[in-house]
Amino acid sequence: MAAITLEHVTKIYPNGFEAVHKLSLDVADGEFMVLVGPSGCGKTTALRMVAGLEDITDGTLHIGDRVMNEVSPRDRDIAMVFQNYALYPHMTVAENIGFALKLRKFPKSEIRRKVEEAASLLGLTESLDRKPGQLSGGQRQRVAMGRAIVREPSAFLMDEPLSNLDAKLRVQMRAEVARIQRRLGVATLYVTHDQVEAMTMGDRVAVISAGVLQQCDVPQALYDHPSNLFVASFLGSPGMNLFEGSVGEDAAYVLIGTQRIDLPGTLHESRPALRRYANERVVVGLRPEDLLMPGGEHDQAAMGWAPFECDVELVEALGSELLVHFTSDARAVQVAEVENDDSQGLDQGTLTKGGEGVARADARARIGGGDRVRFYIDPHRLHFFDVETKAAISA
Repeated sequence: MAAITLEHVTKIYPNGFEAVHKLSLDVADGEFMVLVGPSGCGKTTALRMVAGLEDITDGTLHIGDRVMNEVSPRDRDIAMVFQNYALYPHMTVAENIGFALKLRKFPKSEIRRKVEEAASLLGLTESLDRKPGQLSGGQRQRVAMGRAIVREPSAFLMDEPLSNLDAKLRVQMRAEVARIQRRLGVATLYVTHDQVEAMTMGDRVAVISAGVLQQCDVPQALYDHPSNLFVASFLGSPGMNLFEGSVGEDAAYVLIGTQRIDLPGTLHESRPALRRYANERVVVGLRPEDLLMPGGEHDQAAMGWAPFECDVELVEALGSELLVHFTSDARAVQVAEVENDDSQGLDQGTLTKGGEGVARADARARIGGGDRVRFYIDPHRLHFFDVETKAAISA
């Protein structure tokens, strides 16, 4: 087993397109690292460079203590699980799982032992004599994983392996893949565009946009402390509400549209940099679950929480909760994908539109389209971002 280390790895295609820009990332031995970002952001290209399926333009790749830039894919001691399973339809499950071992001329008894061990781990023991066409999508994905497992590689690479499954099975397989990886204890680099998949599976998550690494941390830290506007908007379902705001004199309050939210001294203690933005524009972020309806267990007004009034446009009933889509007199901010040229300014990097937002509410709340609603906001749950750099104002 071995760690994977990328040091300033860059990929530039012959036409001049830079797919990955100076990517530095460490995947520790036994760690499950998820690389997540929107379609076309360069995450699969990064994975293919680790696999040896794409040449590295610049930078260094280590697997264990070896530099792998010029090493052929077959000599990298890695196993890859693809999106499309890549199973041989004429072979049985057992033959598919053991095929790589057969090519390496392992003894038949050892191949049988390894295949049976992998099948037991993956719940495929009863299906070893069946062919891929007789299997469900989830079973086919398990076979693809079994083929990787029997090789006992130094590292696993997984390229969106669950994207072809239906929603219910995808949820089930998320847990199974994570469970199997932890049992094997092998460094794993897993690529997905699904941020829910990333947050639920990864020991750490690396967020990439336009080939540039934005932030890498444990899932909860990414969610609670996004380093910039892109990470804040990308992680979360629904995503973070982002509004243009202006900080008042001495950073005593922030205006979102015409609505004032007082900022207590305890918030300034945790984020002293906010004082530098007095009388300046900022982007204010708020998670949907942090817009609270009046009442409940606590008296929000007595706790110093600020009211935020808005008009309900649409209510989605999800059974366990309501998603309340609203408008206000603020200007909402929609974040564009990060560009490699590091363009500056809110107007260049984002789009502004009317003050749409979304809040989570209790499933039994009496609320409907056309209602005027007052939410309450705990000021400590607000996120602030610099308009020019788009970086979080966090210290």
